Amino acid sequence: MSYKVSLRSFEGPFDLLVYLIENAQMSIYDIRISEITSQYLDYIDRMKALDFNVATEFMVLAATLIDIKAKMLLPRHTLQGQSEAEEDPRSELVERLLEYKKYKKGADILKEREELMACIYEKPQEDLSAYRKAPEEHLDLDVQKFAYAFDLFLRKKKREEEVRRHYTRVERERATIETRIVYIRDRFKKAFARGVRRLNLKELIPDKRDRYDIVVTFVSVLQMMRDKYLDAEQKTTYGDITVLLGERKMEETAENEQ
Repeated sequence: MSYKVSLRSFEGPFDLLVYLIENAQMSIYDIRISEITSQYLDYIDRMKALDFNVATEFMVLAATLIDIKAKMLLPRHTLQGQSEAEEDPRSELVERLLEYKKYKKGADILKEREELMACIYEKPQEDLSAYRKAPEEHLDLDVQKFAYAFDLFLRKKKREEEVRRHYTRVERERATIETRIVYIRDRFKKAFARGVRRLNLKELIPDKRDRYDIVVTFVSVLQMMRDKYLDAEQKTTYGDITVLLGERKMEETAENEQ
């Protein structure tokens, strides 16, 4: 019957020493050097027995522990009239252990942040130079192009508006396509009286914050374009949509409603 023996791996000799001290529930400022040295050397012997390649720094620290253990066993003499106590042989080791723990803690924090950042996906910046330097050109819009342009308008509107978390519920009558066509006809009638023959699409939307009003206006303008009462144009990609009078006169719309 064979047995499999496994040893915990350590990043270095100080990692092993800190583990032994904490496992023995010792204070790092008052290390029982004899006990810790025995445990440390025992671990080194087990590593050698398992044919582990024991790094040089492990052996250096082993020699340091043995040296400190020997100094701790020697009697301490003080000169006659000397009141100052001799320096504790463990003091240099304690300082190095404290410094190691400080850097080890910093390394653990950096590792946690690295793992956290690995879960964050950053979208590469899009190249918008083609749109910023787009040449001014007149785009003749048919019904399908107008629908596509309006879809872009809605997307732009959605990006520009802040997310609205609070709503005020106001009961009011929803506009229909028929009533909105009358509204658009009246807007053009008033504009024509001022000598204006074209309006921005935004000017035909009574409540630009209400998505329903935006959609019903779009559908109404689309209907009037199909009936040749209105036409539309867009001078630049992603630019504003201008609505103008079509081939048929607005008076015919009023006659059809009567």
